Amino acid sequence: MCAIHQPNLFPRLSTLAKLYAADHWIVLDDVQFARRDHQHRARLAVLDDPDRQQWLTLPTHLPHGRSTLMRHARLADPHRSRRTTELLIRQYYDRSRHWTAIRAALEAVLRTIDTMDQVARIATASTTFLLAALGWQGQTVARSDLPARQGRSQRLADLAAATGSSHYLCGTGGMRYLDHRPFDAYAIPVVPFRMPTDAAGALCPSAQRATSLGALSMLGPQALAQHLVADLEARAGETR
Repeated sequence: MCAIHQPNLFPRLSTLAKLYAADHWIVLDDVQFARRDHQHRARLAVLDDPDRQQWLTLPTHLPHGRSTLMRHARLADPHRSRRTTELLIRQYYDRSRHWTAIRAALEAVLRTIDTMDQVARIATASTTFLLAALGWQGQTVARSDLPARQGRSQRLADLAAATGSSHYLCGTGGMRYLDHRPFDAYAIPVVPFRMPTDAAGALCPSAQRATSLGALSMLGPQALAQHLVADLEARAGETR
C-alpha cells in the first residue's frame, strides 16, 4: 500500500498516521511551493494548554519566485532556521516525560539542516524520523525519481503502480477530486483514509491543527504506535 504526500515539516497527526499506515511514502517533491501550507512550517501547541499555539517557520528562498517547485526551495538563513527550530521545540516539549524520543527526532533534523539547505529534504527528514520513532519500516521514494504522466489522478495512479503498490491510500481531501478510472486500469483499489478517532480528540486535543509532536509528547512513541495500529485493525475489521 502506498501513500502520496508532499513534504511537511513535523507533520500533523493526520498526515503522520496516513504515512504510518502505508508501506511506501511517495514524496511529492515536484509540487509548487506554497507559503501558507505546511511544507516549511509546523504549528506548535503548549502541552497543558493546547489552544496556545505558535508557528515554527523555516524562512525560505524561492529561486524562481511563486512558481518555484518544492524541491528547489532553499533555506534563506540556515543558521537562523537551526537555532529557531531547536529553541522552539525545546521550549514547547522538553517538559514531556517522552522528551527523549522528541529530542532524538529534533537532533536528527538539526543534523540535516547542518548538511543541506533543501527545504523539501529537511521536511521529509522531520517526517521520516518521527515515523522511525513509531517503528515504521516502510520506504520513502521521491516522486521525481519515478515516471508518471500528466493529469492529477493519472499521475497518482502511475506513481502507485511504479512502486508495485497493491492499494492507494487516499486522504479525505483527495477523495473529493480523485478520478478512480486510472487506478482501475492498474487494478489498484483506492482506500479512503480518515483521521484516527480518539487521537484527534481526547488523547490529543491539538492533533487536528498542530504538529504530531504534541501527540508524541503526550503518549510516547510506543503508546502512539499502538493506538495507530489498533485504529487500523479496527478499520480493517469494519471493511471486511
